[in-house]
Amino acid sequence: MSIDTETLAAAGLDAEAEILIDRWGIPHMYAQSPRDAFFVQGFNAARDRLWQIDLWRKRGLGLLARDFGPGYADRDRAARLLIYRGDMSAEWGSYGIAAKAWTEAFVEGINAWIDLTEREPERLPPEFALTGTKPERWNAEDVVRCRAHARVRNLEYEALRTNIADRFGIEADGLHRKLEPTWAAQPPEGLPPGPVPAEVVKTYLSATEPVAFGPDRLDRPLETVDVDTQGSNNWALAPDRTTTGRAILASDPHRQHEHPSLRYIAHLAAPGLNVIGAGEPAVPGVSFGHNERIAFGLTIWPSDQEDLYVYELHPDDPDLYRYGDGWERMRVIDETIDVRGGPARHEQLRFTRHGPVLHRDEAAGRAWAVRTVWTASGTAAYLASLNYIIATSWDEFVAAMDGWGAPSANQVYADVDGNIGWIGAGHVPVRPNWDGLMPVPGDGRYEWDGFLAKSEHPRLYNPSRGWVASANQMNHPEGYPHQTCFEWSDGARYARVSEGLEEKRKFSIEDTKALQTDFANVSARRLTALLTNLSSDDADTARGLDLLRGWDCRLGPESGPAALFEIWFMQHLTPATLRRLGPPGLAEMIATPDTALIVDLVEKVDARFGADGAAARDALLLETLGAAVRATAERLGADPAGWAWGKLHHGYFEHALSASASPEWKARLDVGPAPKGGSGLTVNNNGYRASDFRVMHGVSWRMVVDVGNWDGCWTVNAPGQSGDPRSPHYRDLFDIWAREEYVPMLFSRKAVEEAAEKRIVVRPA
Repeated sequence: MSIDTETLAAAGLDAEAEILIDRWGIPHMYAQSPRDAFFVQGFNAARDRLWQIDLWRKRGLGLLARDFGPGYADRDRAARLLIYRGDMSAEWGSYGIAAKAWTEAFVEGINAWIDLTEREPERLPPEFALTGTKPERWNAEDVVRCRAHARVRNLEYEALRTNIADRFGIEADGLHRKLEPTWAAQPPEGLPPGPVPAEVVKTYLSATEPVAFGPDRLDRPLETVDVDTQGSNNWALAPDRTTTGRAILASDPHRQHEHPSLRYIAHLAAPGLNVIGAGEPAVPGVSFGHNERIAFGLTIWPSDQEDLYVYELHPDDPDLYRYGDGWERMRVIDETIDVRGGPARHEQLRFTRHGPVLHRDEAAGRAWAVRTVWTASGTAAYLASLNYIIATSWDEFVAAMDGWGAPSANQVYADVDGNIGWIGAGHVPVRPNWDGLMPVPGDGRYEWDGFLAKSEHPRLYNPSRGWVASANQMNHPEGYPHQTCFEWSDGARYARVSEGLEEKRKFSIEDTKALQTDFANVSARRLTALLTNLSSDDADTARGLDLLRGWDCRLGPESGPAALFEIWFMQHLTPATLRRLGPPGLAEMIATPDTALIVDLVEKVDARFGADGAAARDALLLETLGAAVRATAERLGADPAGWAWGKLHHGYFEHALSASASPEWKARLDVGPAPKGGSGLTVNNNGYRASDFRVMHGVSWRMVVDVGNWDGCWTVNAPGQSGDPRSPHYRDLFDIWAREEYVPMLFSRKAVEEAAEKRIVVRPA
């Protein structure tokens, strides 16, 4: 079959290379050396995602105001506080002996495409014309110095916990977060009284949240901060648990939905390198996928990787902070922020021995700084994937984890010999004398004792049950001597994954897809079971009882009871439980309640329900259910037969420029809507905002790998591979994703050739 062929010249390429783009927009890049393969990867990333990666770089380095005006100067200042400023030789050494050379080749490829757009401006994505901006050239250091694109944790929780304790007492934190193992947070000795100022978290979020171009840009008070509720799933099955006789690996990371999407699928092939999968388009290599021997996928392992420090300032010199028996001077760095349409801003960034100062209150004599793993070498997000994409065995894969710093991750593995495994990876601070749950004084009494040795991280290899899995849940093995975290994600997704993996003795690829797109809600089962013996004289409440008691607890888009349950659980029962059990005002402080905690409080009849707790709990269930029935009827009509979760809950990918674009351009830039099932607690993770039920975070990319049968692997990347609104691959995968379907992730040259729709030959200039 003849396909469209284009020949381009690129300065910096050593030998002719080729990009075959298949009918689903996946580029398969063939080069004559690994160095050239990474060059072509950068060239292609710019071809498909130039606006996105240019914005990524400018955001990470604090260069937005130069393009977008004075409204972004504060963001730039915040970003520059968190970029990596350490030793570059140690930094590059963390990612493997070839990492620097490969990254240099990658950015040379990006720059070669930018050169091409200067010769042929029509190749520039339209966003540059819409904003009157131009792409900038990259240095290899730009890739590693940008730290804040993949979040670490738990600064927001520390701040909110402190403010709850300040207002209501530390015991009220029992309604804020479920701590695992069971634990009670205590203010550290010497922690100054008072709340954490809103400016502390606002500065942090300014540096870490995606860029928004609408009128609402980080104007939220601290009390309404929406802490990280995102998650991921992955698992691997041993050959004796599959119908293929080979290991099967599944992976689906969950992040904020935006367009262009966070993930990009790429295939790099050269002598000594043959790997396909997904990564972030501004990072060389892939982080999820497979090579010719092994397959790999990751989820966040919610280790506590940062701390908020509070300092006493010298009354006569606010650049001095108390440390030990004396005073220590902050390091001050002068920065100039260029501003489009206005004068440049000259800023002073301050750093303590622990890290960047997020806020300083000279009148109160206090300062707040964050200590984060980002200041350590080896924590450029996902770049350590370069260590394992060429691994060929479990031992090599585990050795590669020595260089993995951030984000902390559950790494799941499978190989062609039938081995499977899981390992926790990332820099985990050792806190000798506190638990990391609240801010601590910066006077020297609370210091990290390095990082937990990688040999002490938990791992599992070829377990007798025949599978490994993770879903951000508490997964310390029994008897594990270290506590890497107390604040884990709701365990409902993992409960369903583990249940699903035990339901069948043998899993096919189709079975694996079905579990990866599963809508069963374990939390719904637990809550609706409490309704079994209840009754009500109220007609709305009785109707709700009838609907939920006969329901299969699956959040399918066609399900009416699913719509009722989500409105009941998230908009009525959860806030009512916090108001019933907590002091007035607490519920309003907790913008994102801990769903696992709420279910536990209700199911186990928390003591705060009172002397006759079961009766009080049941009354609350009935009261809120009746209100939810009325609320659902207002949204979907009086007849429950017409209710459907997908009429409310919808997928929609919004472009960053959409909020400020004309209606015509908004229609071209945004993709959606489409009915969606699930929620943030289903394996098919589709977390939504309460105001309009739009899916805001969850799964947009998936992969199922029949390990060794490399042309029998499956993927999807919504809404499409390309970030250019003019491309046929800008939105072509959206409907496939909305239907919970997949496209092939082909690997052999023969299969790729048969599916190719375009060939780009890249020759040295």
